[in-house]
Amino acid sequence: MASSRTLGDLFEAFEREAFRLETLNDYSRSGNVDAYREFQAGRPRPEGYNADWVAELSAHTRQGKRIYRVHVLARPLTEYLRFELGWGYRTNTTGGEEFFILDTTDMPNPIEGVSDFWLFDSAHAAVMNYDDAGAFRGAHILTDVDSEMYVRYREIALAHAEPFEDWWAKYGE
Repeated sequence: MASSRTLGDLFEAFEREAFRLETLNDYSRSGNVDAYREFQAGRPRPEGYNADWVAELSAHTRQGKRIYRVHVLARPLTEYLRFELGWGYRTNTTGGEEFFILDTTDMPNPIEGVSDFWLFDSAHAAVMNYDDAGAFRGAHILTDVDSEMYVRYREIALAHAEPFEDWWAKYGE
């Protein structure tokens, strides 16, 4: 069942934790387009890259809130994932966001078919909608009752994932 709340409302209202599951290999049409072009051109990460998001993360984490995500992926990394992990994740950790990688290169995906979502305080889920080119098309906010299945998805993903820094030390490019 849908809710009248928006994704922005959920970010404003969460009290303890915000979890994100990422499953796509390319979000290049959903934000940071200019930075991605800089990356593709071989330029260094711009000063102040992702500063607004890092400031928002910092504000939440200073209040004791946890923001973390699992990205389901397989090697070799797409060009976009090299950008997202190398620039984005490494930058966002400075704001306190935690990252985990569920690498399906040598194992079956334990949450095959699950779409991207945000889960707030284990109670409010927002299923993210993207087109085939990786452009964000909006979020479908679910009621509290519908969110229970997303708590299970989160737990399965975390049980099979490893901390980003450990994974990056082995496979980062």
